[in-house]
This record gives sequence, C-alpha cells and structure tokens, in this order.
Amino acid sequence: MTTSSQVSLLGRRAVLALGLTVLLSACGFHLRGSNGSFMLPFATMYIGLPDSSPLAIGLKRYIRAIGSTEVVNTKDDADAVLEVLSDPERNRTKTILSLNTSGRVQEYQLGYAINFRVLDKAGNQLLAPTTISLVRPITFDDRQVLAKETEEAALYRDMRNDLVQQIMRRLAAIKPVLPAMSVAPVAPVTPVAPAAPQQ
Repeated sequence: MTTSSQVSLLGRRAVLALGLTVLLSACGFHLRGSNGSFMLPFATMYIGLPDSSPLAIGLKRYIRAIGSTEVVNTKDDADAVLEVLSDPERNRTKTILSLNTSGRVQEYQLGYAINFRVLDKAGNQLLAPTTISLVRPITFDDRQVLAKETEEAALYRDMRNDLVQQIMRRLAAIKPVLPAMSVAPVAPVTPVAPAAPQQ
C-alpha cells in the first residue's frame, strides 16, 4: 500500500469517526460518566459502606458531582438506602488462570464483586438484590514481582471504577414510589377554559 493511499484511508476513517460522534450526540446519547447519563430519582441517598471504603468514596464523589442528589450520613434521612450485602473489598479474588511449561504461574484472574439492594424510606425494596461481578486477567512474571503488584493494584482500581459506573446505571433506572420520597410530586394542573370574548 502506498503512502498516499494510507493517508487517504486514515482520512476516511477520521471522517467516519467524526460522523458517528455527531450522529450519537444528535440522538441524545451521552458518553459514559457525563452528568446527563446518570440522574438519580432520589433527593437524598445513604450509602451502606464504611466511610473509608474506596468504593463508597467513589460512589459519593460521583453522586455529589451530579448535583441532583444529596448523600446523607444516616438511613433515617435518606429517600433511598444502598444496602451492601457483600462488601467487594472483602470479596476480591485472585485465582490461577494458566501455568507455563515449567509448572509456574503464567497468568492470574482477578475478581471483584458486589451484592447490593436499594430500599426506600419506608423499607420497600426498590431494587432487588443485585450482583455485579468483574474479572480481569493479569500475566505474572516472578522476575518482576514489584511491577506486577503495581499492575494488579491498577486493575483493581479499574474494576472499582467500572463497578461505580454499573451501580450508577442501576440506580438511575429505579422507578421510586413517590409517596416515600421527601420531594412532593407536582400537583396536576387543571385546564382553564378560555375567557369569552367581550362584546
């Protein structure tokens, strides 16, 4: 392939990518993580994880960035309670995925999972117990232990961020029972008959 045809091919790909971006934005699509994608249907929310939990910190930061929902410190003040049934920090896994010809570990599989549900102020279940499980493979080399430990920590961080995104998607999809919310629904508007023209 000549240099000019390579440039032409790259140019066509760039135009195609730009066109797809314009089409997606025109139809109302938002990139993952933009404020418009995960508006929560609650005025206040409680996250049932320790304050020091990296996942809790990530969720609270995300919810506060959206700005439409306040994260509160007690269940009694919350319209929605995210109740964690299994803490992902305690359920991280690392299993052997493959061995090399010498019988040494060549690859691990890292796992990160959470099981949670969402309740409203009255204790009604808004979201049934839901499990999100993530896995990532990681190669291993016993000559580069420190580098591999750093890579492993980065993969767990990546899974945690992915978990925050997936939890937010599920929270945004909840249809809450309005009487249980602290924000009163808007009263219906009664149509007014047009005034008769004056003679």
